[in-house]
Amino acid sequence: MQVEKRIILILPELCTGCKSCEYACAVEHSKSKDAYLAPLEIPAPIPRIRVLLADGYTVPMRCQHCSDAPCMAVCPTKAISQSPEGFILIDDKRCIGCFMCAEACPFGAIRIHPELKIAVKCDFCVDRVRQGLLPACVEACPTTALRFGTLEELMSTVASEKAREMLKRLAAEGVASVFARAPREEAKELVSPATLRGMYQSVGWV
Repeated sequence: MQVEKRIILILPELCTGCKSCEYACAVEHSKSKDAYLAPLEIPAPIPRIRVLLADGYTVPMRCQHCSDAPCMAVCPTKAISQSPEGFILIDDKRCIGCFMCAEACPFGAIRIHPELKIAVKCDFCVDRVRQGLLPACVEACPTTALRFGTLEELMSTVASEKAREMLKRLAAEGVASVFARAPREEAKELVSPATLRGMYQSVGWV
């Protein structure tokens, strides 16, 4: 049975540019995985996600883990592969730092580590995800601008939020709701077993 691919959805309108995602990503990819010790490590860990300014919005940008990844196709040493979950991963030991993957990436999501001289990119925190945890960037985001789940789950959640926002805006503008409310069912009293037996006495099988 094929598992539905999970993604990270980015909502730029909720991003404040705090860069908590960047810091959490760097810590997760450090040797110590400690927020206080990671900045002291040599070589210093670098984030696989970057918060960029675009058209007045701050947007967290990361690898999109393409189904037909061009970076994987051009890698001369086959250092880039696709995991069973659909995540595009780089094998540090096989990377020669030729930068061909970075040139092929349409999202500019691959960087060369300035000290290690190898390609680095988002690996979807694959170890965390396999343990049932959220990717570090998603867990660290204080405004839920980053969401993790299947496409269907995320779209359902976002649609519900947008609907609530629209109704609040209409109410604030004094516009009567054009949506019919579903009638509320009155609470029904629970029927006791003795009463239920009496109701079916004539049936003959109770």
